[in-house]
Amino acid sequence: MKVGCIGLGDIAQKAYLPVLGVQPGIELHLQTRTPATLDRVADSLHLPPARRHGDLEALLAQDLDAAFVHAPTAAHPEIVTRLLEAGVPTYVDKPLAYDLGESERLVRLAEERNVGLAVGFNRRHAPAYAQCAEHPRELILMQKNRTGLPEEPRTMVLDDFIHVVDTLRFLVPGPVDDVTVRARAEEGLLHHVVLQLAGDGFTALGVMNRLSGSSEEILEVSGQDTKRQVVNLAEVIDHKGQPTVRRRGDWVPVARQRGIEQAVLVFLDAVRSGKVLSARDALATHELCERVVQAIQERSAAA
Repeated sequence: MKVGCIGLGDIAQKAYLPVLGVQPGIELHLQTRTPATLDRVADSLHLPPARRHGDLEALLAQDLDAAFVHAPTAAHPEIVTRLLEAGVPTYVDKPLAYDLGESERLVRLAEERNVGLAVGFNRRHAPAYAQCAEHPRELILMQKNRTGLPEEPRTMVLDDFIHVVDTLRFLVPGPVDDVTVRARAEEGLLHHVVLQLAGDGFTALGVMNRLSGSSEEILEVSGQDTKRQVVNLAEVIDHKGQPTVRRRGDWVPVARQRGIEQAVLVFLDAVRSGKVLSARDALATHELCERVVQAIQERSAAA
């Protein structure tokens, strides 16, 4: 199977290539417009010159069976369009695009061409989070905080808060009938945002504070007088009387802990079996993120 990796930044090098580089039956091809990076990364994977490509045209000429897109978000629409038009099943980092219209167009194009399209919401595959889907979930609280990083609202929501939005959507136990957004923005920069989703018998809260004094990610699900807490995707604390703690094993790779390895394998298995993956549910997360952005903009305009 010929698999292309487009974009060789931190996320590709730290998370995806360590998984792709060891998969049996994979002929890995790399593409970036930065020659020094291309050679350095390809050398680390012992890839021959024939699998190193400086432009997308050269990569597409290899008759790929699948592709992973880790280029900057602004480049996603053009790259993904080219891949889908060439009939290449595509896995792309979130978000599909900063503009909802572009995201919708890409999903429609994939469906029209009957080509698989997957968006990298790896937390759905992270073992600690997937296990939370088996726990009572009357109340869900997720916090993903950073220090000293206020940012333009659309960029912050689509590049980072989207993980919180998608995880809440993944974990809510029923249809959402109420959406509430609260935020603080100053001088065009978003400091924090809170999203509440509610439905019959449940409430889900997603929080991101970019001036929190700490970088952390904490998920809590509770119901029926029990609670499960996941800290930084590595430590699981079950509360029912005396708390019990489970920590990530010393030899568990970070890519597996964060669900990236599992997401890659699900995508590759689908390609091998001829299953066409749909990004329609991922698009619903983008649509909800757009509601968050619009609410922040309206609140800022009224201030």
